[in-house]
Amino acid sequence: MLTRKVKNRLLSIFVFIFFLIFLVYFILSSLNKNILYFKTPSEVFSSVDILEKNKSQSLRVGGMVKKGSINVDDNEIKFVITDFKNEILVSYKGTVPNLFSEEKGVIAEGKFSDKKFFLADRILAKHDENYIPPELKEIKKND
Repeated sequence: MLTRKVKNRLLSIFVFIFFLIFLVYFILSSLNKNILYFKTPSEVFSSVDILEKNKSQSLRVGGMVKKGSINVDDNEIKFVITDFKNEILVSYKGTVPNLFSEEKGVIAEGKFSDKKFFLADRILAKHDENYIPPELKEIKKND
């Protein structure tokens, strides 16, 4: 027979475990909704239902900017993202980051019109671990 003290402790432990499980579930579901990964062109081409899923939400496509593919018209820029197996044509209206150039990593956020053409709302330029901002390069040269 369990005493009242033991029953209260067990109840407290069960309530604590229940709230802990609820908290972990809430945190993981919130993170899952807010995290936005990028897909490579090969992942896009291998995915069957990428166009249906992308109609209501943004998607990120990442890879390298193909050499000789940048075409600037007025305020629209078109370029090709490649993962050296497949390519996607990207169209973007606006200014691009300073790090954006050919043969550099880039992530485009937006929507597909079809699997080969992507309308970007935002461009994010990637850099490697050896990147130094231009302002710091000037300071380093003066030392």
